[in-house]
Amino acid sequence: MSEVRPISIMLYKRLLSYLRLIKQRPEGSPDNISSAVIAHALGLNDVQVRKDLAAVSSGGKPKIGYITKDLIADLEHFLGHDNCSEAVLVGAGNLGRALISYENFANYGLKIVAAFDTDPRVIGTSFKGCDIYSAERIPDLCRRLQVHLGIIAVPAVAAQEACDTLLNAGVMAVWNFAPVNLKVTESALIRNEDMGASLALLMKTLKDKMSPPEEKGRGRR
Repeated sequence: MSEVRPISIMLYKRLLSYLRLIKQRPEGSPDNISSAVIAHALGLNDVQVRKDLAAVSSGGKPKIGYITKDLIADLEHFLGHDNCSEAVLVGAGNLGRALISYENFANYGLKIVAAFDTDPRVIGTSFKGCDIYSAERIPDLCRRLQVHLGIIAVPAVAAQEACDTLLNAGVMAVWNFAPVNLKVTESALIRNEDMGASLALLMKTLKDKMSPPEEKGRGRR
């Protein structure tokens, strides 16, 4: 397991759930854990969990299971979390600062190493140990730091320009939190997080669930 291997999205999600479960075990838990325990805790099939873990680690033993700390290390290595992926953030407003503050990113191998903004009141300051620079320095610092992941947390009107600047500076993947669909080249990777659309869907689902049965019936006619 010398390098991160391509895996299916479903397997990736299952491995993440295993890792999260194991790392959240309370103090005083046994030093070992079995696939059966993991399967029971997550409501999954024991055979599937055992097969997944066998692809990740060779440390499992009959009737003993896996040494917890070793399994965590194997899962993190397989998923690439032991190779911290550095990122830059464009937009150091409320949302950007919330992202900088999110400590759980480290569990996924992500570290925000610099932030950029156009507001002179925040340029030159530091937040949670992350220095905030002028947006004009994006090309210089991205190339110097050899960063390949950029996070966008600016208003919609400024998002495309921020995206273009990042990609021209050598960034290969963009995580976009602005409420707009960005245009990128075929070689670039992009992930859009439309929180407004997610909220609208949640509210619609909640409204449907709270509607009286007769209203639901009328809606199907």
